[in-house]
Amino acid sequence: MKITKAEVLHVAHLARLDIGDSDVDRLAGQIGTILDYVDTLKQVDTTGVPATSHAITLTNAFREDELQSHLDPEAALANAPEKDDGAFAVPKVI
Repeated sequence: MKITKAEVLHVAHLARLDIGDSDVDRLAGQIGTILDYVDTLKQVDTTGVPATSHAITLTNAFREDELQSHLDPEAALANAPEKDDGAFAVPKVI
């Protein structure tokens, strides 16, 4: 599918992209190639193929929650460069 320079500039304007004149021809060709590929995909017979939202059937990839003990404050502060009353001491940021 052929896309014109004017269409590239129009879409760039809508997307608030500043495209140089030297890039318009290159982008028109690349977008045209992508649209040609989409047209090729439209020709594939998909009758009988159910619609999918994901490429693989993965229901839940998360681990089960398990109770664990918290980190001991002394162990947490063991390698801290500076400590102040049981907390990390950091430089003041204004």
